[in-house]
Amino acid sequence: MGSLYHGEGREELLAMLYIVIVAESPGLLPEVGDLAWIAELGEDTALDTACAEVDREARRLLDQEPLALWSSIQKALTVAGRSVDGQVRQEAIRQTAVLSTMMTPRLGYAGEPYVPGLPVAGVRQILDALLIVADDGHAPGTRVRLLTQPHHARLATIIGARWGSSGPPVGYLVWLDGAAAPLSARPDDLVVLADQETTPR
Repeated sequence: MGSLYHGEGREELLAMLYIVIVAESPGLLPEVGDLAWIAELGEDTALDTACAEVDREARRLLDQEPLALWSSIQKALTVAGRSVDGQVRQEAIRQTAVLSTMMTPRLGYAGEPYVPGLPVAGVRQILDALLIVADDGHAPGTRVRLLTQPHHARLATIIGARWGSSGPPVGYLVWLDGAAAPLSARPDDLVVLADQETTPR
């Protein structure tokens, strides 16, 4: 199954996604004053809820094909690089360099070339967990039992969520114990094992 919430460059990819949102959907962004007021309350859950629409859009971006996502990020970084705000320009320059590194071929242990690529899986899981705070559901890492045939009563781990335009997840990606690949499940196809809810560390 591999590790959850992992992948080199997760924080950078998250930052890139929000830069894309600033460029493409600025109306989704909460007012800075509102966020500052909520932050002063010290309630992390309230802050997550205030940013839920932006987080959902960031998660939606990750459902694009890799080349389309890469293109969206490149365009947004180009726009940010022309900002009148010097801090925004500097961040765009930094993230452009990071993106170039992520997409530059390297040599593996056996000398074969490979491209590290974007840490999409880990960032998806981080955003899934964030969205679940506001919209309910089960975070990646949650242990479940399947209720449907042919996998009835088998144990599995949630590794991702599928989202609609609003509300809780409309489905999950689960990895059955001992399986070679994940499968899709509806929310009512599974039951959560006791004390198994997991959040990112």
